Amino acid sequence: MSVRSQLLKGILEGCILAVISKETIYGYELTMKLHALRIEVSEGSIYPILLRLQKEKLIVGEMKKSPSGPNRKYYTLTEKGEEALQDFKMHWIQLKGPVDKLLGKGDEE
Repeated sequence: MSVRSQLLKGILEGCILAVISKETIYGYELTMKLHALRIEVSEGSIYPILLRLQKEKLIVGEMKKSPSGPNRKYYTLTEKGEEALQDFKMHWIQLKGPVDKLLGKGDEE
């Protein structure tokens, strides 16, 4: 497994929560949004995470009619999911600053 894949695995759940917090979205569309942000992840990786997030009651899925093709499951963030996203953001900020400094991209002290 590449370093990029290992790093992404650790933050993907938070990234998914962040996308869902902005809009109700279905799995394939979520994958495309992540790809547009240059977060390369396969649909096969997304759906198990969505299932786990549902089991943890961080998101809720609802089947809706699709304008074309079969019904789609659209995901929205729950209150618990919003709390988890805020927690992720806090931890990300706490980790990002020191790592940026170590890599020479932060403010020099």
